[in-house]
Amino acid sequence: MSLSVAQLLAIFDQEQRQDVRSFDVQREVTPHVVRLIPRKGLESDGGVVVYSCLSTENADEVIQEQITYFEKLGCDFGWKAYDHDTPTDLQARLTSHGFEPGEPEAIVVLDLEEAPAVLWQPIAHDIRRIEDPVGIEEVIAVQAQVWEEELPTWLAEHLRQELLQNSEMIAVYIAYVGGTPASSAWVRFHPPGRFASLWGGSTVPGHRRRGLYTALLATRVQEARRRGARFLTVDASPMSQPILEKLSFRCISYAHECRWRARHAPT
Repeated sequence: MSLSVAQLLAIFDQEQRQDVRSFDVQREVTPHVVRLIPRKGLESDGGVVVYSCLSTENADEVIQEQITYFEKLGCDFGWKAYDHDTPTDLQARLTSHGFEPGEPEAIVVLDLEEAPAVLWQPIAHDIRRIEDPVGIEEVIAVQAQVWEEELPTWLAEHLRQELLQNSEMIAVYIAYVGGTPASSAWVRFHPPGRFASLWGGSTVPGHRRRGLYTALLATRVQEARRRGARFLTVDASPMSQPILEKLSFRCISYAHECRWRARHAPT
């Protein structure tokens, strides 16, 4: 029996927001937010408020408290606000406090018990798992070609450090065509939770419509099942969302990462 969107949201909020942990951040829980603080010496995009439960009465006060906290650290941070978060005008309040709103991303979830047969088929493409951090250069080269821009330097270093320090929780893949990297993606695991999260999922324009995106997705779906995951989640772009929904992913919410740029050096 399929879980409802409300049931999926409750599990997602608990496992992927309230309980989430990572090797490269310090998790802090306050009465109103869960925030992740980057550990010293590791490249990152700053901190993040990954979960909040606010009311119309306390929202502005708590937002200001987080700004003050990260300002003292001299640290940029994001506040990932979801459409189902409270209060309903949370994103507008963040903007009024000086946050820069990002583009919305669809939060889509696949219940592996309902995954279509195409994702369980043998992989017919040349897909290789990258276990040597040196291989991250090819992963980043694919991403840069897809997005036609220079990617932030922290991303490559972060993936390298994950492979070095946390390899059991990440699997990185490249699809090759004629020996040339054509598509790349990775999956992160979050035990003891039931979710695995999918990232990257990008194919160089000249190699699209060859099934590489689906092959990389199937590779990660099959590994997730072997690793005991029940659900897969993707922060999907407008390009990826319709493809994923055709493969039985369901949209459960939309997220907006609102960015705060630190204005002071750490004290």
